Amino acid sequence: MKKHILVVAQYFYPEQFRINDICTEWVKRGYKVTVLTGIPNYPQGKYFEGYGLFKKRKEIYNGIEIIRIPLIPRGNNSIMLALNYLSFVVSGFFWKVFTKVNADYVFIFEVSPMTQALPGVWYAKKRKIPCYLYVQDLWPENVEIITGITNKTIIGAIGKIVDYIYARCTKIFTTSNSFKESIGKRGVPAEKIEYWPQYAEDFYRPIEKTGIDEIPNDDAFNIIFAGNIGNAQGLDILPRTAALIKNGNLNRKVRFNIVGDGRYKDTLVNLVNSANVSEMFNFIPKQPATRIPQFMAANDAAFLCLIDSPLFAMTIPAKLQSYMACGIPIIASANGETNQIIKEANAGVSSSAGNAQQTASAIIELVSKHKEQLQQLGLNARTYYDRNFDKQNLLTRMDKYFSGNTK
Repeated sequence: MKKHILVVAQYFYPEQFRINDICTEWVKRGYKVTVLTGIPNYPQGKYFEGYGLFKKRKEIYNGIEIIRIPLIPRGNNSIMLALNYLSFVVSGFFWKVFTKVNADYVFIFEVSPMTQALPGVWYAKKRKIPCYLYVQDLWPENVEIITGITNKTIIGAIGKIVDYIYARCTKIFTTSNSFKESIGKRGVPAEKIEYWPQYAEDFYRPIEKTGIDEIPNDDAFNIIFAGNIGNAQGLDILPRTAALIKNGNLNRKVRFNIVGDGRYKDTLVNLVNSANVSEMFNFIPKQPATRIPQFMAANDAAFLCLIDSPLFAMTIPAKLQSYMACGIPIIASANGETNQIIKEANAGVSSSAGNAQQTASAIIELVSKHKEQLQQLGLNARTYYDRNFDKQNLLTRMDKYFSGNTK
């Protein structure tokens, strides 16, 4: 009989998160998978077309049974976001009381908010089954950094919810070793926490270098940033970096191809114009994830950055695995583990988070390298990816936890 995994993830298909692929792979491996999620509304803040309180509340995707519980859409302000978080928990509580779903394990895919884990924890306790938590965003630290809330009473209350969740999970998986250490400091036993890094979907792979319509075909050194353009990315460093490169009289043009959308995009465009470096930027609308490797192949390097904060020094963004899987040299403006991985892999150049002068110097260093040297950096990235982030190896490790055989 197939083992049945209940996945609790506030965001799921057609919202684009890696849990979509993990669940698809579990179905291929012979598991029955049910996903408890919300009505899709991320990142736009309103329900996706065709979905609603009375539309497509149940759906099958790649053999996965999807159950969508009511929630208030995120909107575009903090009050709506708080109501979005709260409504998923309230709906999840009532779902737990009345559901006839009979799973063998609970797997919680935790990106913010951490509160989305509560329905999974409650369900697992009621059914007396193992509960696994996969931590993508570290709370309460993430709340402090992203929202700016520093009130000790509020942060303390959030911390109590986090501790309640940790205490009731059988195993906690983390996307970085630093997360593992941070969770351990909250009193969680070390043997309960496991580093289980993210992988990139199969379509992220090296492909032959080709041109693409959205990027001019000239002699420029093309650098791609692909993904969400938000505050956490620290992209304000790019206009400052571009100005330094421009004033450095480099004998080759550098172009930043920014692929994606997000709340910070308009601000970034304004900063680019204010710095008088608009000729060095090419803004491209959000693309289907499956098309990103084609954009990678049309660029010479990929850019990754995070803001300068203790939390993000502990973070390994999913973008890093996607870049490495495509076998492209990486330019990073980041601290901590992200920086360490790029150096360890010899996969590109890196600088301290928020340091435009260092980032400009790193880019100039990369531009000066020969074609063969760039190819070797890309090859190093893919080799490191295969050794450390291979999808099938990681999923086989998870199988052992589900079977209870972790030796």
